[in-house]
Amino acid sequence: MSFSFPLPFETRMQQQLGTEWSDFASVHTHPAPVSIRLNPYKISQPKEKRIPWTTQGYYLPERPNFTRDPLFHAGTYYVQEASSMFLEQVFTQHVDSSTPLRVLDLCAAPGGKSTHLLSLLPAHSLLISNEVIRSRAQILAENIVKWGCANVMVTQNDPENFQRLPGFFDVVVVDAPCSGEGLFRKDPQSMQEWSPEHATLCSQRQQRILKDIWPALKENGILVYSTCTYNSDENEHNLQWLAQQHKIEFLKIKTEPAWNIKEITSDIKGYQFFPHRVTGEGFFISAIRKTEVQPELKIRSGKNFTTATSRIKAEAGKWVQSPERFDMIRQHDLLIAIPTLQFEAMEFLSGNLHVVSKGTALAEIKHDKLIPEHALALSIHLNKQAITTIELSEAEALAYLRRESLSIPSSDRGFAAVTFQNTPIGWINRLGNRINNLYPVNWRIRMAG
Repeated sequence: MSFSFPLPFETRMQQQLGTEWSDFASVHTHPAPVSIRLNPYKISQPKEKRIPWTTQGYYLPERPNFTRDPLFHAGTYYVQEASSMFLEQVFTQHVDSSTPLRVLDLCAAPGGKSTHLLSLLPAHSLLISNEVIRSRAQILAENIVKWGCANVMVTQNDPENFQRLPGFFDVVVVDAPCSGEGLFRKDPQSMQEWSPEHATLCSQRQQRILKDIWPALKENGILVYSTCTYNSDENEHNLQWLAQQHKIEFLKIKTEPAWNIKEITSDIKGYQFFPHRVTGEGFFISAIRKTEVQPELKIRSGKNFTTATSRIKAEAGKWVQSPERFDMIRQHDLLIAIPTLQFEAMEFLSGNLHVVSKGTALAEIKHDKLIPEHALALSIHLNKQAITTIELSEAEALAYLRRESLSIPSSDRGFAAVTFQNTPIGWINRLGNRINNLYPVNWRIRMAG
């Protein structure tokens, strides 16, 4: 297998890597490793080969057909590049987990870092998962639903919109759009889009993003900056630029020698992953503490939410574990569970940001009846003791995910959650002589049995 780099990239990387260039070039002739990160709220079975810098990440010996795995659609794991899971080290080493946090994942689609954050945040924290591009924001919202947490809002906003929220966030993660050099092996097509000019434009855009989002980070808050590129203009130079503009402290992240991560120790601190050094793709990350004075925004109570009636709350509350921990609001015909401790913040943010989704959608209200939402089936807060569940075989589960008709012998009527390996994958409605498949139409998988 041959691998041909763009000439300007090859020339620059030869200078950057020196004697390591041949190893770097050679590793691109081999397939990229496959890795997943388990959802700790849904699955606990460890895999054979753990990724050393994260607790829930594992390498797979080969790439399976994830589309044909019902557990993938149930949100029991996320397919994620191994190097990017190093985000966990920032949190375990530098983020105070003794109190609830407000965290922003600014460039979040498709959801790898957001789902990782949801597994890392201390109890009663709030995650804002943002994506500026509408189509990507929808994909992000789907992946958040699959992960099953309620303490999250998906938003679609330009970075500058967050200037309305000065000092609001304890942590801001900026996984910045970049030239993608670190993904050439995984996505050779990306090389066709690469050019020195494009990398320069990426660097300029990244500076604008950092400038726009900086006011939203509280004093002594932590900004995590990452890219999937090797380009110093997009990495070190952007951080040097930020340090010239603001008072910051670069945070040292402890690593193990066996991890073979390159530490940058010039006037910045950063960590560069190279595919010939680690079992993963190209990745850069740096953690920064904001040391300048930043007045914090005071949340003002608003009336952006409409509380559901007591009857509806009582009926839907049976489907939720510990319903006393949630407020239920009505958005048109949609019933949504909002964690009580995040209610005030979510309501405030709903009046200041373009919100795609929030909390956990419980049910559609139709003619005073409740039709359970798909998000409820995948929620970690689902009260399985209060619902009927029907276990499906693998073939039946795949048919369900294709939104095909199911033949399940049952004389009972009403809604039931269908499960695979005791994990809910969605709802059906039993109507006596037939069964309605309630899997979302736009989520259905498109492949033959």
